[in-house]
Amino acid sequence: MSSNGPLDGIVVIDFTRIVSGPFATQILGDMGATVIKIERVPLGDDARPYGVMDEKSDGPGATFLALNRNKRSIALDLGKPEGRSVALRLLKMGDVSIHNFRPGVMERLGLDYPSIAADCPRLIYCGISGYGATGPSRESAANDLVIQAHSGLLGITGEPDGAPVRVPTPVADMTAGLYAVIGILAALHHRGETGRGQSIETNMLEGQVNMLNYMFVDYWLNGVLPQRMGTGNRMGLPNQAFPTSDGWICIVAANDRAWTMCCDALGDLGLAADPRFATLTLRYRNRDELVSEVASLTKQFTTSECRDRMSKAGVPCAPVNSIAEAADDPQLSALETITEMTVGALGPVKLVRSPLHFSETPITDRLPPPELGAHTDDILRELAMTQTEMDRLHADDAVR
Repeated sequence: MSSNGPLDGIVVIDFTRIVSGPFATQILGDMGATVIKIERVPLGDDARPYGVMDEKSDGPGATFLALNRNKRSIALDLGKPEGRSVALRLLKMGDVSIHNFRPGVMERLGLDYPSIAADCPRLIYCGISGYGATGPSRESAANDLVIQAHSGLLGITGEPDGAPVRVPTPVADMTAGLYAVIGILAALHHRGETGRGQSIETNMLEGQVNMLNYMFVDYWLNGVLPQRMGTGNRMGLPNQAFPTSDGWICIVAANDRAWTMCCDALGDLGLAADPRFATLTLRYRNRDELVSEVASLTKQFTTSECRDRMSKAGVPCAPVNSIAEAADDPQLSALETITEMTVGALGPVKLVRSPLHFSETPITDRLPPPELGAHTDDILRELAMTQTEMDRLHADDAVR
């Protein structure tokens, strides 16, 4: 059994910043990889100040903390030849490299895959971009909200006839990060079979379109454009949030049997036989009336009462929790989803652990999110640099 996880022994050279790339490299680090995070001199990852509420705080903010455990930080100035030279030496010792710069940035630095492949034949080189490596939008600036809009996601969020509503968590960023990890794991398998590394490219736009894939297929197949439906959708009915006497609850009774069970749990079995709602097709046809009828019943109960009734009936349901309520959920405690790590001057910080559970190579929380450049000299020594070489790099401000 590996004490550090299934990727113990894999070295990841991490050029990423903000969300998509750090999310990917944290997943690899959680699974045991040694992640060397290259941060720019003098400010580091752009996300370090995100969410810092007090200018006097030593930081970093919640975004950086959430995405950068199990990593070591080396601060390099990649704009200087000396900094790039250190980066190249790291790439030669690495198994995986990942960046999320716009297309063209790594080329200008001379650290793109064609430039280094001959010196790093076993390296798996992954790039995440906003719009992909080719096409008219290749060099366009991108962030999560922009990709939510471009992909069509923002066009179907919100209430009917209402304004678009942003998905608050950065789904386009994190989806791209997940696809990057999937590609890297596949490439590691291929390298195990052939001994050869390769280049992988993925991007936020295609990742988000993949998350919407059945909606695209429905449009191509049936000419159906999804509409803004709040918490509802076209996959069964009722299937959305309903008001209770003290909050909201989501109820999903997506087929005829579940609909009957739902009505029974709400104390109105006759509603199941109502000619307007007797079949799923009829419920689609009379959606507004059905939602009104169910809401009139759920408002007679507290959220807790409604949840208990649905749970006993076997109907999927859940209260619409606040983050605070979700954080205190006993199910998360049972799964050991929350961990606590000491982060510099901030002290103990709670973080969300990996959702992966391995029987033989368990996930480990080895390193807290690092201070900028905290491991620079240690990593330089691992590159077999002399003290004189290190002093010269510091004197030239090529490292911090």
